[in-house]
Amino acid sequence: MPKDDRYLSATHEVTNQPKALQDYNLYEQDTALREAVLREGAGHAHEDLSQFGAWAGKAETIDLGNQANAHKPTFKTHDRYGHRVDEVSFHPAYHELMRVALENGLHSSPWSNPGQGAHVARAAKYYLHSQVEAAHCCPITMTFAAIPSIRNQPDLAKVWEQKILTNEYDARNLPDTDKRSVTIGMAMTEKQGGSDVRANTTRAYATGQEGPGQPYELVGHKWFVSAPMCDAFLVLAQTASGLSCFLMPRWRPDGSKNPWQVQQLKNKMGNVANASSEVEIRGALAWMVGEEGRGVRTIIDMVAMTRFDCMIGSSAGMRQAVAQATHHCHNRSAFGARLSDQPLMQNVLADLVIENEAALAYTLRVARAMDNQNNEHERLLARLATPVGKYWICKRTPNHAYEAMECIGGSGVMEDCIMPRLFRESPVNAIWEGSGNVQCLDTLRAIHKEPETLDAFFKEAAEARGSDRHFDQFLAQLQTDFADLSDFQYRARNLVDRLALAMQGSLLLRFGDRHVADAFCASRLQASGGMNYGNLPSGTNPAAIIKRATPVVG
Repeated sequence: MPKDDRYLSATHEVTNQPKALQDYNLYEQDTALREAVLREGAGHAHEDLSQFGAWAGKAETIDLGNQANAHKPTFKTHDRYGHRVDEVSFHPAYHELMRVALENGLHSSPWSNPGQGAHVARAAKYYLHSQVEAAHCCPITMTFAAIPSIRNQPDLAKVWEQKILTNEYDARNLPDTDKRSVTIGMAMTEKQGGSDVRANTTRAYATGQEGPGQPYELVGHKWFVSAPMCDAFLVLAQTASGLSCFLMPRWRPDGSKNPWQVQQLKNKMGNVANASSEVEIRGALAWMVGEEGRGVRTIIDMVAMTRFDCMIGSSAGMRQAVAQATHHCHNRSAFGARLSDQPLMQNVLADLVIENEAALAYTLRVARAMDNQNNEHERLLARLATPVGKYWICKRTPNHAYEAMECIGGSGVMEDCIMPRLFRESPVNAIWEGSGNVQCLDTLRAIHKEPETLDAFFKEAAEARGSDRHFDQFLAQLQTDFADLSDFQYRARNLVDRLALAMQGSLLLRFGDRHVADAFCASRLQASGGMNYGNLPSGTNPAAIIKRATPVVG
């Protein structure tokens, strides 16, 4: 009788593993986002956001992010005939993500269609899009952010703005005169200065008449230029009057290549799908934007917008981490019970949800302020809340990503899970566009230049006074500590931390979920706050907090 050897292949069944988090609607399954969009004035965008959320959650869309990161950009200096081309090649998945972003107006909508909720709606869509893949959002952000700076030079804006705001994607390496749509980058950082751009050595030489709107040739180097395939760049360079801002296209008007030469691509730990580079500028033609010698003042309009997008991107990274962790723990059991029903895991998960919801509430409140810049309170609030939020939210993201990874366990460390990518991406927004110390110094600068910004910030935060005793005590002490700013720079991180917490607490108390707001104040606005995630005190309702944040996959 033949031997029965079927047992040799029947080693185990796959059980107690969650389904992949895919084929769900990122917008419809995000209660906090839907509430914030309505609250901050963008309810009219609900249907559009719902459709976009369905696209963002498709398995095919999620795979685009995986593929864009699995295949790094490649670079070649010359073509096979010896012509200098400085061409970066990307995987088709990257181009598809760029196409969707541009066709959906992530670079243009608040400028093309300003009005109530325009920045809020755009921020919400960017929040969804960057959860699919964050790195390619760099050129989207820079293109979006360039408009306020370029508008400082109306004659250049007349030539460039229409192409910048066109909702199309054209990746071809061609002169801008042959394209209907373009993308814009920036080039500020040099080896010797880093954030200290006034130490820049790149020089600008007038080709004729000097001054705003006039052509110059630039000579120098840039240590860090992201998205080198953009069609033009805002560049800082020195003139006789000091550091000035210039718009430098990749091609000259006669169709010849501008001598702007990429030396190499950066080998980054994260942000893999996006190319970043070192560049030599060898007499590249550029046009002065804004007042000569006031380049920082001109380009800061762009930088403020990129910093805002850092807040959106970091908040979005938190949301994706929360979705992954809560989904996993809802669908996996250990020690005889579902993970999401076990008290210690509930404490950690709920804490992660609270961090995300606080970041989102803060970010979309700033978006509403940006939509209402004719209102003095909103203008002042946006000025101070942007560096405070960029500092706090971006700095909170790396540990948040790690903790979510730990909730998933060993499989969360594997490269076929999105968590390693979220973790590698998490420090980027904190370091780029002005590191934490730079944001703290910008906060100090804003308060010294316009003390009314601090008044507006506290006025907004105080709207929640009387709602929670922890909040009232925290806000009162913070206002007392701002009475003497003589050593602000030394204490800056502590003060800016607390500004962010005060505003987040205020927003959650006024507009957020009651359980989230109570837990936020009880855990973050006391002297014992600031410890590792999972330190919510007794008396909170973690189950309710987790339930509202957990995506449901059919």
